[in-house]
Amino acid sequence: MTDSLANTLEIAETSLTPASGAIATGLGQGGPVLWVLALLSVAALAIILVKLWQFSRLQINASEPTEKALQRWYQQPSGDAPERLQEQALQQALAALQGSPQPTARLLDRALLGLAVPKVDLGLLREELSRFANAQLEQLRAWLRALEVIAALSPLLGLLGTVLGMIEAFRQLELAGSQVDPAILSGGIWQALLTTAAGLGVAIPVVLVHSWLERRVERCGHQMEDAVTRLLTRDLGREAPRGLAQSTGIGSAEAPQTGGNDAPGSVVADAV
Repeated sequence: MTDSLANTLEIAETSLTPASGAIATGLGQGGPVLWVLALLSVAALAIILVKLWQFSRLQINASEPTEKALQRWYQQPSGDAPERLQEQALQQALAALQGSPQPTARLLDRALLGLAVPKVDLGLLREELSRFANAQLEQLRAWLRALEVIAALSPLLGLLGTVLGMIEAFRQLELAGSQVDPAILSGGIWQALLTTAAGLGVAIPVVLVHSWLERRVERCGHQMEDAVTRLLTRDLGREAPRGLAQSTGIGSAEAPQTGGNDAPGSVVADAV
């Protein structure tokens, strides 16, 4: 058994040696620019893995806790209902958000706690919610700018390596004098173009992943704005038609009837 294990390790080492040797040879032929591109690719991969783990842990675009809390909040009676019923609806909405790491759920939890304060100033509450939302979005955007820089810098470094390689190839061609060997020029061009290919190989996947991550952050920001607006305008559909009817006389005995129980927003739409 020991001999078989030793043979297996020897075979694995033998198979890995050509691959590692080829990588080292390619990096050596590409020059220092190729080493820089290799380091940038490792850094980009590390950032991508960290961001994927962060977004997965925070459940960044999950909407179930938020929607459940908003549904329970919308079941809350109007302002003239008993305080006990309003408190019960508030506690049910908070319970739906409890323990959720999702950024929108955390923002909604803070908004509900703010609304629970007696005679809260909605202007100050909006400012606090805006500050809290911006802080969370800033955490989600962390290191995305680094990915953007890597994506923009990699092709430029590849082009720089190509230019330096071409300069070296023509220098070798000049040193050869009259005994020009086409292999010298073709070998130098091959080594020069290697850095361009490496730069594009690093930049293309980084651009795609960066765009996808940025879109998820933008979507989370839209979810935050939508959830807070729906939370703070809960009574708009119930209170606005009533106030409009009192100020314009709509709904009085002289007004024509249009079919009974209209939707709360229909009066506003007709007035507009």
